[in-house]
Amino acid sequence: MLKLAIYEYAKSLKDIYLKHNCGMWAHSMTVQDYQDLIDRGWRRSGKCVYKPIMNQTCCPQYTIRCQALRFQASKSHKKVLKKMLKFISKGDVSKVASEDEPMDSHIEDAVACDFAYKSESRISQSELTPLSEDHTERVESEEKDAGETKEEVNVQKVESGSLQICTDKDTPVPGEPSRSTKILHAPPKPGKGADLSKPPCRKAKDIRKERKLQKLLQNQMCTLGGSQLQTEDQVFLLQNSKSKTNQPKTIEDFVFVSLPDDAQHKLEVRVVRSSPPSSQFKATFQESYQVYKRYQMVIHKDPPDKPTINQFTRFLCDSPLEAENAPNGPECGYGSFHQQYWLDGKIIAVGVIDILPYCVSSVYLYYDPDYSFLSLGVYSALREIAFTRQLHEKAPDLCFYYMGFYIHSCPKMRYKGQYRPSDLLCPETYVWTPIEQCLPLLEHSKYCRFNQDMKAVDEGRIKELGRVRVLHKRTIMPYSVYKKGRKGPSDEASVQQYASLVGQTCSERMLLFRS
Repeated sequence: MLKLAIYEYAKSLKDIYLKHNCGMWAHSMTVQDYQDLIDRGWRRSGKCVYKPIMNQTCCPQYTIRCQALRFQASKSHKKVLKKMLKFISKGDVSKVASEDEPMDSHIEDAVACDFAYKSESRISQSELTPLSEDHTERVESEEKDAGETKEEVNVQKVESGSLQICTDKDTPVPGEPSRSTKILHAPPKPGKGADLSKPPCRKAKDIRKERKLQKLLQNQMCTLGGSQLQTEDQVFLLQNSKSKTNQPKTIEDFVFVSLPDDAQHKLEVRVVRSSPPSSQFKATFQESYQVYKRYQMVIHKDPPDKPTINQFTRFLCDSPLEAENAPNGPECGYGSFHQQYWLDGKIIAVGVIDILPYCVSSVYLYYDPDYSFLSLGVYSALREIAFTRQLHEKAPDLCFYYMGFYIHSCPKMRYKGQYRPSDLLCPETYVWTPIEQCLPLLEHSKYCRFNQDMKAVDEGRIKELGRVRVLHKRTIMPYSVYKKGRKGPSDEASVQQYASLVGQTCSERMLLFRS
């Protein structure tokens, strides 16, 4: 069934198209429509769907996606996962309670000058903040990459001490690179990768295993005469042991690990459909709203009367996406959901997400400020990546995690680029480009065309304006028919701009409202 937007473009241009953003009000939209729109740089806030004008805005916002199936957690990501595990299993907060949770007001400041939108539907300014940029303190982990915690520094000391024991005399002492090293390698800058003049760090556990195998090898050689076959077997065993212990842990190794029976806390993540609201969503609405209200007041410094129930509903509960269930889709179906984090029987955080044909799209996160020490922004992003991988098992096409917009021109907004591998969307040809190829370009210019093939064009561009679907006086018709019967000044320019923004495919599926 063809459904979508009442696009108030011609009726009140200044209300919806202000400064450097385009917007439309979507009454109903299929998940495939929205998937196609976000692959052309659109995002939604409630039922308002908007797109930055990239070559005019002061802070270009590039759509970013993480390749969830290939994602590997960084060192700082693992810190957050371990922190949560320690808290749940042992109630340990002593080593993290002193870490201040950074306020994320800078996220709003980065785009406030760029998104001053006030519509006839009375949507507030805060409702139109580019949503996925508000995963709050996710900045925390990446901002502190260069600085190690006291615990990790101690671990490194133990590891380097163990290495000195098992290396020979000719091995350079840490801090004193050999002459050959000085010739071959320039000293790395602090925080810029491994120092090649020093031996690689190894875990004490791995070193103990290696020693144990070496002793076993020596004992068997003495006892059995040291046959060549047995020696080769032991060498193979030793090498195999090394390869297994060197494999990095996945998110699932941290998230789905078995907890002890005497664990101090219980954490449960529930996925509830928000639109149309499920019975579970309705039953927890008030509790969820109270968490949101506290979050806005403490983290965003909103006055008590600003985060109202109506504002919360319009902003984070209302959605134009139609619920869909497909035989080859996820069990929960497609559409809009709230991912609730329950700790010991109460909600401490809620991730607002859309499940689309090819991705999980992050919309917003709010949490109880009392639990800021758990870095819930980073933790929820990692859980959402793990959730994407789970959904992929049932829905093979669903394999990406969309994080909203990446803003390279704002240093505090670059944290999304740490979720690797990830891609940025070319604002001119709408093709995905690995972020590693984009970063050098963004260092020279805020606005960039990532597709370096200058002959490449937008393959989804509008080719036949007359085929744009229009809803006029309760009748669906192509724009060519509507244009012939229209009275008054021509609206072709605004229709042309609408069609170029949504693309030919969506313009033929969605309905553009004409009064």
